[in-house]
Amino acid sequence: MAVNKNALIRYKTIDKCLQNNYRQWTLNDLIEAVSDALYEYEGKDVDVSKRTVQLDLQMMRSDKLGYNAPIVVYDRKFYKYDDVDYSITNSPISNQDLGKLSEAVSFLKQFQGFSHFNELGSMVQKLEDHIYTQKTQEKPLIDFEKNDNLKGLEFLDKLYQFILKKQAIEITYQSFKARQESTFTFHPYLLKEFRNRWFVIGKRKQNEGVMNLALDRIISIKKSAKTFVFDDTFDTETYYKNAIGVSVSPNLEPETVLLYINHKQAPYVLTKPFHHSQKQVGRDNYGVTISLNVQLNFELEKEILGLGEGIKVIAPERLKRQIKERLYDAVDAYETEINDKNLRTIAKRLEYKGFGILNHVYTKRDIRKLKARLDKYLREHNEQAFGMREVLKKMPELKEILFNRNFKKLIKSIDKDVFLTKAIYFDKSPQDNWYVTWHQDVPINVSKKIDTEGFTSWTNKKGIISVCPTEDISKKTFSMRIHLDDTSIKNGALKVIPGSHNKRLNDDEIKLITTNSIPFTSEVASGGVQLIKPLLLHASSKTKVQKRRRVLHFEFSSIELPNHLEYAEREDL
Repeated sequence: MAVNKNALIRYKTIDKCLQNNYRQWTLNDLIEAVSDALYEYEGKDVDVSKRTVQLDLQMMRSDKLGYNAPIVVYDRKFYKYDDVDYSITNSPISNQDLGKLSEAVSFLKQFQGFSHFNELGSMVQKLEDHIYTQKTQEKPLIDFEKNDNLKGLEFLDKLYQFILKKQAIEITYQSFKARQESTFTFHPYLLKEFRNRWFVIGKRKQNEGVMNLALDRIISIKKSAKTFVFDDTFDTETYYKNAIGVSVSPNLEPETVLLYINHKQAPYVLTKPFHHSQKQVGRDNYGVTISLNVQLNFELEKEILGLGEGIKVIAPERLKRQIKERLYDAVDAYETEINDKNLRTIAKRLEYKGFGILNHVYTKRDIRKLKARLDKYLREHNEQAFGMREVLKKMPELKEILFNRNFKKLIKSIDKDVFLTKAIYFDKSPQDNWYVTWHQDVPINVSKKIDTEGFTSWTNKKGIISVCPTEDISKKTFSMRIHLDDTSIKNGALKVIPGSHNKRLNDDEIKLITTNSIPFTSEVASGGVQLIKPLLLHASSKTKVQKRRRVLHFEFSSIELPNHLEYAEREDL
């Protein structure tokens, strides 16, 4: 049965209303919703009578269109679907419509092979396969790429109509980066599909550049009362000429990109080119070299990364550098994966040996960010890097990097009740070549630092040892040293005496033990951490190479002290 365009709009609008179970729908509500929908599509008021909507409901209930919609009336005035999962979009196609679709497919197939209709090929096959499965009730013979969970497809037809009629829209949108949605006027020019995801291309304002919005991030759209702004320079046929994907910079010139693809991946790239500008410019026994003339964008990087070890960027240099960094970061994501076995091992070593080392806690990117921010702060505040106390109070922005998932898993595996009591930044540069002799650390609380002639010291030292047994200190307190540089014996790595943390030693005992023991050298890679118990004997030597050794030193405790001995830097994790 033939159905006109307005009737289809009415059916779809009523269907959408009746699917909304959070509202009760009277006949007048349905008439109002249908009128609004027709106004959006037609751009003018359309008179919708009560009789028209009643007939629409009757038609949807019947099998004339194959809907057989389970529409019921309750409380003598409200309409709803008796089946909450029902929608006319899920209904099978009627035999009459199947016949007409078959005729349409037969007509379209006559044009296959003509250059002007090359893009119809897959569309005709999709239609033909769908009609076949509907007629025979058999499984599809062609499995086309699809994503049934893709959001935003319901906006496709509306956006197409707005573009067709050159109408501005009011759009509510929330990008992946935005914390909350925003509503603004948008002037749509083009719909773009890439990798089974849809985008609308347009402008927000006359003096702003062209931008793309993903349909799956759209919350709602409606016609705007503002005048449509058209950009005469925007050409739908050439806009994507020099780009892969949807990210286009109108003022960015395309560059020659040279890629080497190994012999295993080469057939896939040669038979399905990255871009229409792709050319083969070289070949050897191990692979082929291709060139592209494209803008450097995110989608190009994704295509390259998608081939993994099978592809190498030759030029330009900045693209090569970017791909290398992303590959390093990808490997880092695996290297910094801490499992439960690692955590149990380091917790036992910390308990019995008094120390433990765990590499790959932070990624190289994390370490680069930490060093850059610390160096910037020291330059801007002209502060001394050696022993910068209260570093997290001065630079709270470091917490988002430092307190990552690995950090929290590691801390909680040792003692789930600990809190941070101290945070210090040490920068041992070749010019500031200090060292420390063998000693034990005792956790203390201090109020301030004073300088006197020829002497610098911290005052009001209130040791935890004075109010807590030594065994409690050992069990409930520990330090973490986060290494921002590779640390070895050459640049002053800590030397420790395993198992020396169980007793407070006097000077003679320290001398006796260190003289007759073989120390362990704590070599820690950048991004790794070393955990140390209080009282563990340790020392460091001078740097023998021109390399910095930057360390963030944290202390943790679960000992609740009296109020007069509260920590100045306490922070719960």
